[in-house]
Amino acid sequence: MRKAEIKLHDQTAGWLTQDEEGYHFVYDSIYLQSESPHAVSLTLPLRAASFTSKTMLPFFDGLIPEGWLLEVAERNWKLGPRDRMGLLMSCCRDCIGAVSVHPVFKE
Repeated sequence: MRKAEIKLHDQTAGWLTQDEEGYHFVYDSIYLQSESPHAVSLTLPLRAASFTSKTMLPFFDGLIPEGWLLEVAERNWKLGPRDRMGLLMSCCRDCIGAVSVHPVFKE
């Protein structure tokens, strides 16, 4: 299983995991109870239940670079274009916008 912390404006908003069943995004319970939580995306509205998909959730897939930048990432980190979680965790710590992805290596 691979896991990433999803931050919105440098605040932990939720957790994205990949396992043998697919991808799962769940909002952090503390974030949901905070004074003014905001959804990470319009396609991921605030809720306690997990969002699950066999393929990478479209919002997160859209954060992964394309074109020549994707080629650089694949070559430097030796990742295949189908390793969407690996690309997301390697390339999206400091992406454009308010959302960032931070790999969780141990719990």
